[in-house]
Amino acid sequence: MPQKPIRLPPLKVLRVKQPNKPEGNPCLTVMSAVLSCWASSGYNSNGCAAVEATLRSCMDAPKPPPKAGNTINYHLSRFSKRLISQKKKD
Repeated sequence: MPQKPIRLPPLKVLRVKQPNKPEGNPCLTVMSAVLSCWASSGYNSNGCAAVEATLRSCMDAPKPPPKAGNTINYHLSRFSKRLISQKKKD
């Protein structure tokens, strides 16, 4: 006796939420360290010079090239048209 195909429950929306997560700024932690140093010892403090130099080197570093976006939602939307048309035929 042949097995029946497995039927999945219908989905309201065929979509993946946020496939492209934004990457955090790598200089953010260094900037918070500079701001906390300024807050604790004053703006013109010589003790913060090393942290400021680290922030400058981080900000002057070249940015990495942007990654290609994820196209999964585009392909799912194309695929959903076929699913809906097959659903109406049944």
